[in-house]
Amino acid sequence: MTRHAFEEQLDVLHRKLMTMGTLVEEAIHKSIKSLVERDSTLADEVVANDRLINELEHEIEGGCFQLIALQQPVGHDLRRLGTMLKLVTDLERMGDHAVSIAKTTRRLKNEEYIKPLIDIPLMGDHVKQMVRDSLNAYIARDKEEAEKIAARDDVVDKLYSTIFRDLIALMTRNSDSISQATHLLLVAQYLERIADHVTNICEWIIYMKTGKMTDLNQ
Repeated sequence: MTRHAFEEQLDVLHRKLMTMGTLVEEAIHKSIKSLVERDSTLADEVVANDRLINELEHEIEGGCFQLIALQQPVGHDLRRLGTMLKLVTDLERMGDHAVSIAKTTRRLKNEEYIKPLIDIPLMGDHVKQMVRDSLNAYIARDKEEAEKIAARDDVVDKLYSTIFRDLIALMTRNSDSISQATHLLLVAQYLERIADHVTNICEWIIYMKTGKMTDLNQ
């Protein structure tokens, strides 16, 4: 395979990765919107579209392994392919968490909420933006931006702590709220895990750029 052909096939995989990232970002947005609006139809759409995310994951993985087998890349080229393989795994798991949020919408669609949903949508917006920005940093191979995005996980953690305290207080005051509060707490956990996957992506961006693994979860 010529260098030109290698770059062309790599570009195809990059475009598929961006499509996958857009689908994941949309899934996060729609899952939270479905929860806030108790929109089970929108929740069903998130669950159904997860198939597209999974298909893209398999296509990208297959393409990466094919290039590795045919081109036997080394150095930066191998890091680029390895990073892509790691990114699709993190994106697929983000999509799974969005599906879990959508399924929570299905469970709670006929219930009045025990409190207004304010911090969860705020957390969702923050996480969704982190996903978008991390993919832009990946395209630009921007090490410094990746570090800044990972640092924003602190905001997500603080929001999670606030939600946790509020829901625990509600459960303590009113035992009837325990079931719904538990589901809402799980939603916050799903969003926190998505942010953790973004941090993983940022670590792999730095690895792709420098060849060094960095722990950004400290």
